[in-house]
Amino acid sequence: MDNRFATAFVIACVLSLISTIYMAASIGTDFWYEYRSPVQENSSDLNKGLWTDFASDEADEKTYNDALFRYNGTVGLWRRCISIPPNTYWYNPPERTESFDVVTKCMSFTLNEQFMEKFVDPGNHNSGIDLLRTYLWRCQFLLPFVSLGLMCFGALIGLCACICRSLYPTIATGILHLLAETSLNCRLALFTLTAWLQHLRSTVRYTV
Repeated sequence: MDNRFATAFVIACVLSLISTIYMAASIGTDFWYEYRSPVQENSSDLNKGLWTDFASDEADEKTYNDALFRYNGTVGLWRRCISIPPNTYWYNPPERTESFDVVTKCMSFTLNEQFMEKFVDPGNHNSGIDLLRTYLWRCQFLLPFVSLGLMCFGALIGLCACICRSLYPTIATGILHLLAETSLNCRLALFTLTAWLQHLRSTVRYTV
């Protein structure tokens, strides 16, 4: 019985460590897994008005897409960023030089923006709702929380396994952690597909 308890305890510890790594990866998505727009050469013509619109809580998809594709931006699950000059002016753009410096400024998505409807032509409300992109984005936002719930439930079962000194509950813990891992992998796949669709819609729009 002692050997089985020790085995259950070790398995629970290993699964808890794996859970921590998975959740850290999920929360840290913006730092290692994000969509980056194609590099543009005219990123020096940013004015303060555009940054104000980009940073607004009421910014729609067209607003941050315009900034994203014109000023070498990035989009992750939790935030959006653009590269702009250190000082922006409404009356004239900074002069371009070979040593032109930019800084990256980011804005977090609000909860309302996470569930915002997306349109076939980004920002054009008359083009109709793009159901595929809308629900892909919503699903990828919810999946990390589903994964977190599975991990917490698995940890609870693992604790019960240690208290009961039984190996069998760890099987359920392993299944739950496998489902949590699958949820995170599905989230990354959905993010990739969503970013590809956004790239497809936006590049067509800006190259026309």
